[in-house]
Amino acid sequence: MMPLEIIQKLYTSFSERDFQTFSTLCSTNIQWIQNTGFPNGATYVGADAIIEGVFKRNDILWDDFRFEVKSMHEADSVVTVIGYYTGKNTATKEAFRASVAHIYDVRDGVVQRFRMFADTHTLQQSLAPTQSS
Repeated sequence: MMPLEIIQKLYTSFSERDFQTFSTLCSTNIQWIQNTGFPNGATYVGADAIIEGVFKRNDILWDDFRFEVKSMHEADSVVTVIGYYTGKNTATKEAFRASVAHIYDVRDGVVQRFRMFADTHTLQQSLAPTQSS
């Protein structure tokens, strides 16, 4: 499978909450690097840490959290994906649409590293109730 096909399958596993498939697409010591400023932003190592620290935490923070893919680009073993995060904060009910770029390093048929670059300001705004004057 080509790197782009692996990432397409990875996004399908995200949207279907198919954590078993997600795990098989990742190296055992995958590095998952999320922006500082992103809720729970940190570096996670291993599929289990990502599932617990990222996906399941996102389910607590956001209703209908999604990543909308706008474009995917493959260059050798690197896949860059441009799109938007959308959803609604479970506590504040504030909806958001934040620009994001994902960069994946794929080797030996699995994802070795993920780097996320997101508009964290927009996401942080959805966490705080809107202030009216």
